Amino acid sequence: MQKTLPHICPGCSATLRVKSLVCERYQTEVSGIFPLPLLASLTAQEQDFIIAFVKSSGSLKIMAQNLKLSYPTVRNLLDDLISKIEQNEKISGI
Repeated sequence: MQKTLPHICPGCSATLRVKSLVCERYQTEVSGIFPLPLLASLTAQEQDFIIAFVKSSGSLKIMAQNLKLSYPTVRNLLDDLISKIEQNEKISGI
């Protein structure tokens, strides 16, 4: 099972921020408060859908064939993903 990056505080449901980044090779650390990228707030499955969408040159027809789903089903998945991204943008203030 692949671990996923948490993006919601389990205590208060606020959006988490990144505090530091580390280079293991040189032991360099950058500290501060940084927002997570918008796509990090999506599930692994949603991120996979976006990657497949880009690889198919944005063709829902090709996506439907590759996923063995109907075109309307893939369109609905994309519409749901668009709505979730728009909600996350409002929450993040983007």
